Amino acid sequence: MDVARTAADYAQQLTALLPPGPAWDAELQPQLHALLGAIAQEFGRIDARSAQLMREAFLATFHEALADWEQTLNLPDECMGGAGTVSERKAMVRMRLVENGGQTPAYYVQLAARMGYRSARVQELRAPRFGCSRFGRDHFGTWDAQFMWILHAGERLAGGSRFGLSVWGERFGSNPSDALVCVIRRAAPAHTLEFVNFD
Repeated sequence: MDVARTAADYAQQLTALLPPGPAWDAELQPQLHALLGAIAQEFGRIDARSAQLMREAFLATFHEALADWEQTLNLPDECMGGAGTVSERKAMVRMRLVENGGQTPAYYVQLAARMGYRSARVQELRAPRFGCSRFGRDHFGTWDAQFMWILHAGERLAGGSRFGLSVWGERFGSNPSDALVCVIRRAAPAHTLEFVNFD
């Protein structure tokens, strides 16, 4: 990315474009050079804004386009509650743009780990079938069990809104674990029935 030229750079360029002779001399014609300096200020401003526009096009350096990115990506995330700090909002935009999604157990474990549940694991349920089920190992149930799976998240995260610990503006009855349930249910395949289990 090129460095933006300053107003002084443009003033020097404009002065260099003047024809030679005493009619264009800075001592004899200060008004002309003052005009060129004023024009150079605008050129410098336009150059700086174009350099900023180039920075806004990259995920690592964008800032002013944050609200536009959020509108395009349907953020802030309804599962996560409030908008958060600027750095958290930028991180959410980056994550939403580069995330591929998935339907494997590892993907849902990764989602839980990203939200602070490091010991999460997925248990897939299976419909019992003669010849495939083993005595004492498999539980017989309904045919719908083949579409069920359980995310064992481990312990709930500390927190939650209650008297004496909350601050003004927080909703009572909220729990940080509710966000995990919302994210998992939103990402789960439509034909499955998912459960989130906390120790």
